[in-house]
Amino acid sequence: MRQALSGFVSKSAFPLKTIMILAMAMTFVVADVASSLAAKSAAIVVDAKTGKVLYSANADGRRYPASLTKMMTLYLTFEAMAKGKISRNSPVVFSAHASAEAPTKLGVKPGESVAVETAILSIVTKSANDSATALGEMLGGNETNFARMMTAKARQLGMNGTVFRNANGLPDPGQFTTARDMATLGIALREHFPQYYGYFAQRSFLYGRQRINGHNRLLGRIKGVDGIKTGYTRASGFNLVSSVNDGNRRLVAVVMGGTSGGSRDNQMAGLINTYLPRASTRGGGDLVAKADSNPISALAKVLLPKHDAPTPDEKPVAVAEADTAVADDATVAQGDSEDEDTAEAEAPKLVVPAKKVKTVIVSAPKVATAQVVAAYAEPTPAVDPVSTASVPSGWAIQVASSPKQSEAQAFLDKTTKQAPKVLANASGFTVAFDKDGATYYRARFGGFGSKDAAWKACTALKKKKIECYAVQQ
Repeated sequence: MRQALSGFVSKSAFPLKTIMILAMAMTFVVADVASSLAAKSAAIVVDAKTGKVLYSANADGRRYPASLTKMMTLYLTFEAMAKGKISRNSPVVFSAHASAEAPTKLGVKPGESVAVETAILSIVTKSANDSATALGEMLGGNETNFARMMTAKARQLGMNGTVFRNANGLPDPGQFTTARDMATLGIALREHFPQYYGYFAQRSFLYGRQRINGHNRLLGRIKGVDGIKTGYTRASGFNLVSSVNDGNRRLVAVVMGGTSGGSRDNQMAGLINTYLPRASTRGGGDLVAKADSNPISALAKVLLPKHDAPTPDEKPVAVAEADTAVADDATVAQGDSEDEDTAEAEAPKLVVPAKKVKTVIVSAPKVATAQVVAAYAEPTPAVDPVSTASVPSGWAIQVASSPKQSEAQAFLDKTTKQAPKVLANASGFTVAFDKDGATYYRARFGGFGSKDAAWKACTALKKKKIECYAVQQ
């Protein structure tokens, strides 16, 4: 730099002091540009009952999905389960390619396998790249073909601004999406697979003797949040899709391109606080069309673009990383671990603050984090097992009520064993409610697409002398 300046000075009429001032000014310009890119995130809030967009900022701008990609991997996994092609206990064999994926991952060795349910749990909590790839290879034969299936499904769901290149979201310049498309996918997951949607509420799970904790810090911290997925690479920034259900209103919100996990979480919390009260208490029915069941016609609808497809129009770059902003995608990709916790180990988690902290929201009303917590925070309960994750939409059946959650859960387990065929596609969960100052727990099974389906299941259970009634979620 100094040699270049000296050479320039020797051939110019400007004094060295003037040149140095100009150089410093250029430095500040670069920093300002990087800062503006970092601030230009994308976000959308959709009323999940009516489909009305309550808030939008750059919602149609192309962005890297990072691990939000795994939402589509899970959609296709749930679809295969619902059709009986695979079950929760089907083995997922890890190829050498899957095992070699970059962290974060489950760490399964080549040739070894885990159950489908284990792979699902590792994706929704740890965001395991190797599990996503292994599922993709199992369902599509190979990851390239599975990516075509993913993109075909995106078109069927109306996600016209999305192209998938892999099953896990690790960097690929030809893989992109929009905040609007991710909201559509979030709504579709809940509408089309309520029997499996409860997986997204999982905050941790046991893998052998290891307790694996999830990345979604809003679960259990912001009242009503029941999923869905976080995502991070250096190219994408910090992404999050959240589903919220307060019993009367439902939202799906997306934030993409956050400069840190903490600021992204606070932005999401602010959006929830601002727009959930504005959502409709009425409405219902599918907002996203059911996907075409014919895989041949589905693939025929999609012609994937070449590998040099346009990348997101603006790539979030933190000011502190401005010196690396000129690196090409290949260079950036080498450092991507897709591990949000490692990327921001020092970042503060969303906690109940002792004083008001400003929430960052792009073009949205300013909301203090303290206000968010006051309105929506609830104590962090014990980690939910899979069977107690709530199913937020559709019809459910209630089979018991107890003052103890453990008793309600035990009744769910007993009922499942008594009527495995009746509840084959249902998901058990507990719901807390207050009565006369005491807390009780309802034992319910969700995943029924209609009132008739729920009552039919109840009739079958009553034949086994199990009391039951249907209720709309």
